[in-house]
Amino acid sequence: MEYITSTLGNLMDQTAFFNLTWGNYVMIAVACGFLYLAIRKGFEPLLLVPIAFGMLLVNIYPDIMLSIEESSNGVGGLLHYFYLLDEWAILPSLIFMGVGAMTDFGPLIANPKSFLLGAAAQFGIFAAYLGAMAMGFSDKAAAAISIIGGADGPTSIFLAGKLQQTAILGPIAVAAYSYMSLVPIIQPPIMKLLTTEEERKIKMEQLRPVSQLEKILFPIIITIVVSLILPTTAPLVGMLMLGNLFKECGVVRQLTETASNALMYIVVILLGTSVGATTSAEAFLNMDTLKIVALGLVAFAFGTAAGVLFGKLMCKVTGGKVNPLIGSAGVSAVPMAARVSQKVGAEADPTNFLLMHAMGPNVAGVIGTAVAAGTFMAIFGVK
Repeated sequence: MEYITSTLGNLMDQTAFFNLTWGNYVMIAVACGFLYLAIRKGFEPLLLVPIAFGMLLVNIYPDIMLSIEESSNGVGGLLHYFYLLDEWAILPSLIFMGVGAMTDFGPLIANPKSFLLGAAAQFGIFAAYLGAMAMGFSDKAAAAISIIGGADGPTSIFLAGKLQQTAILGPIAVAAYSYMSLVPIIQPPIMKLLTTEEERKIKMEQLRPVSQLEKILFPIIITIVVSLILPTTAPLVGMLMLGNLFKECGVVRQLTETASNALMYIVVILLGTSVGATTSAEAFLNMDTLKIVALGLVAFAFGTAAGVLFGKLMCKVTGGKVNPLIGSAGVSAVPMAARVSQKVGAEADPTNFLLMHAMGPNVAGVIGTAVAAGTFMAIFGVK
């Protein structure tokens, strides 16, 4: 009888019920909320499902993120090894390759002025940098936090790792990916507030056809120019352009399919679950995390507003030929932000088609965010 009692007692002690804190239960509830948004509401399920499930796992079984140094047998937790690929900038760079292989740069090539809208939307990054400094974060931590303003999860992870801000990498990544997922909710009110109904109804001229030669030369030229000016951006911009070159050159169909499908989805699984697993209650439920989440929201709102306002300026300069709504797509959430521009424009006029016009600033925003990250790395002497 004593043996049975002892065995049952040991089994009970090994359950999670006796080891969880109130914070773990809070984070489990948050994870379930994210799963609801992803599955029921359809908010970017490819991102939110693995992130939310990683969050769920680490708050039930924290040792799944146990580092090798903390382990008694020299073997770390499963998701710790996934997370190392984030710290080493491997997964963010591979994500960029997949994005490049899936993205058509034609609208940007056809309308180079889109670069200006993409650049304007990066204002949110530098606004967040100043805000983070004012809240007491170090200069490097502020720089890592600020990239959330570009709504670019991979670049946020990449820069946080390069600046050795691993202590806040989890909150930064979760905030960035959460705001990427919530683009359809956050952006429309800002876009409607800053534009008139007449501006939202503006129809833009059809973009000129782009030749295959232009599409092939574009990734090569961008890689050379950007990498010569900011060599530290080569892992991101280089992989983005390599993926796009796969797509446009027409001679490596198998590589294009692998980069845009199988490899991309494998990387999303590894990156999403490892990012979610950084949100243990101990690491996530503190004042710094709340500040990061708030700063990210403010930065994203500023970036969206700056893009729309610059779009209004271009509308005035061109005599009403530019719909200001496409400026909101200057954040680098591809292609979600472009779809939102199309949706808001179609609400004002169902015959208005802005998607391809918005893809120009959207792609420019991806490049712009990578350049902003490279600029910070250059400022701090990081290679």
